[in-house]
Amino acid sequence: MRYFFDIRDGSELYPDEEGLEFRDQNAAQVEAVHTLTGLARDAAESESPHDVAIEVRSDDGPLFHAALIFTAKAKH
Repeated sequence: MRYFFDIRDGSELYPDEEGLEFRDQNAAQVEAVHTLTGLARDAAESESPHDVAIEVRSDDGPLFHAALIFTAKAKH
């Protein structure tokens, strides 16, 4: 099955036009977590950390999403 990994970076959505083939949804979930880890690292190291997410879909529609929600208390 082909899975598409759309990336949401802050308020921007970057759709995956090509997708990747995986044997099942569990394998796609593992890929989503690995990809999100890199995205989260980059977001946390930026000057203004922000939420990042991967929205995974198939040709049939949305399946699941993985997200890092960044919240911080004000600096003192």
